[in-house]
Amino acid sequence: MKPHLVALLASLCAFPASAQTPSVMGTWLTASKAAQIRLMPCTDPARGPVCGQIVKLIDPKDANGKPAVPEEITDTRNADASQRGRKVLGMVMLYDFTKTADPNSFEGGTVYSGENGKTYKANLGLQTDGTLRLRGYVGTPLFGETQIWTRVE
Repeated sequence: MKPHLVALLASLCAFPASAQTPSVMGTWLTASKAAQIRLMPCTDPARGPVCGQIVKLIDPKDANGKPAVPEEITDTRNADASQRGRKVLGMVMLYDFTKTADPNSFEGGTVYSGENGKTYKANLGLQTDGTLRLRGYVGTPLFGETQIWTRVE
């Protein structure tokens, strides 16, 4: 075989290994820059194809607004008083999504906002620029708020 054909075949074989299909899975910085959320397959398939877990708190504050140790932060704003003692780090705050025709778009899920202690319906999807679009809403997506998250890893 000619050397230039060998080089061409080698480069063609290497291409698929180096090209990655974009995915919503990974770690994302929230729009407020207060936390990093890891999107991953749900550990319980009944919770849907994708879940989001808080993996890092950035510059966390306690109830008095003073700097706090991330591992000690609890869910003090939760509307359910029985949940206020749970740790925020490791908490699953995105769940119950359903797949759409696009493998990187999910709808009808739930997002819990630790910033105000409320739960909303949500849609999420990977954007062409590599950011993640999260739309939280009450009732219909028309009445909601969109956040753009950026990939950390």
